Amino acid sequence: MRSVADFYQDCIAAVGQQPPLEVQLADAVSCVLAENVQAPFDLPVADLAACDGYAVRSADLEGARPDHEVELRVMEEIRAGDINPAALVAGTAIRIASGAPMPSGADAVIALDFTDRGIASVKVRTRPAVGENIRRRAEDVEEGTVVLKSGTRVGARQVALLAGVGRSRVLVHPRPRVVILSIGDEIVEPGRQARPGTVFDANGHALSTAIADAGAQTFRVAAVPDERKKLRETIEDQLVRADLILTTGGISYGSGDTVREVLGALGTVRFDNVAAWPGHILGVGSVGGDDSGQGGTPIFCLPGDPVSAQVCFEIFVRPALRHMQGWTVLNRPSVRATVDRSWYSPRGRREFVRVRLVGDPKSGYQAKVMGAPASLLLSALAESNALAVVPEDTTNVRAGDRLQCMVLD
Repeated sequence: MRSVADFYQDCIAAVGQQPPLEVQLADAVSCVLAENVQAPFDLPVADLAACDGYAVRSADLEGARPDHEVELRVMEEIRAGDINPAALVAGTAIRIASGAPMPSGADAVIALDFTDRGIASVKVRTRPAVGENIRRRAEDVEEGTVVLKSGTRVGARQVALLAGVGRSRVLVHPRPRVVILSIGDEIVEPGRQARPGTVFDANGHALSTAIADAGAQTFRVAAVPDERKKLRETIEDQLVRADLILTTGGISYGSGDTVREVLGALGTVRFDNVAAWPGHILGVGSVGGDDSGQGGTPIFCLPGDPVSAQVCFEIFVRPALRHMQGWTVLNRPSVRATVDRSWYSPRGRREFVRVRLVGDPKSGYQAKVMGAPASLLLSALAESNALAVVPEDTTNVRAGDRLQCMVLD
């Protein structure tokens, strides 16, 4: 029997980081940078006005205050985008827009709120400090500096910086394309007419959501029956668009469970009894490569039970997906929490129990167990926001014990 830690390492080793790909900014969102991004120029490229107002010399407004206004002649107006603005003459002002280049000779911008907003001349009732309301050249970014490092996840704030330094395309580890196959004669699509012996495809929909939440692209295939030829053809058809294949069901030892036989002919996949609960039999390997397994598409095989499938996804598959995308932190955050009840945990297995966390770092966390730990209840999973982890050598958990809990949301 494989330990949870060993099988986890097998899953990480089965996948590699996505090869770097240059994409447009819109397609880079949620991806991890595969390059250091350098600024090709200063940002701002020149001294700019930080607000609408008047470019002035601070010395010309000596003594200006609310009860003693100083009047300056307005020579012209500078708008954002203007080039080669005129120089400021002593004793005058130039009306200026926010973001416009500062004229030479000016050392401050007086905001409109402290003036009468005059056109030919302006009355000012305060003296600005030297440098007030001016964005200095390169105060944000200096030419040649690394503004974003390789390994940074691209979000809205990073897109703003990339666009600000003129980048329309960047090198990233692209989002993996994951194909989901729910396997079993009994599976029907939600919304269709159920019949005795059928179950709705909870796994396909739930795992599509979980994969998207992990940052990958999802392709969900209609449920595949337990028929060898059909299953083999379906897997072969999906290889062209899959960076990873994820199957659920069909991996037990029953005569109708055909996944082992089909995958044995398509690639190199290892099936193990894993010391985990829920989840028992799991598979990992590759399909579609050469005889040694090189060049194939990674494949993970999860149980058919929806609770087991989702828990095993969180423990084994989600970290592998993050590794493919270039993440350095692969696992969910965790906290220690006090459980509210006692139960028996299977000997020799690492148990993952559905709980609902409440509390805070200062007062501590409490974990309310949702449903009977030994029962695989979808309703209990839906009410949970964490998984309490019971070590392999613990058989009796008592109310008040503190367990490490993996935070799901």
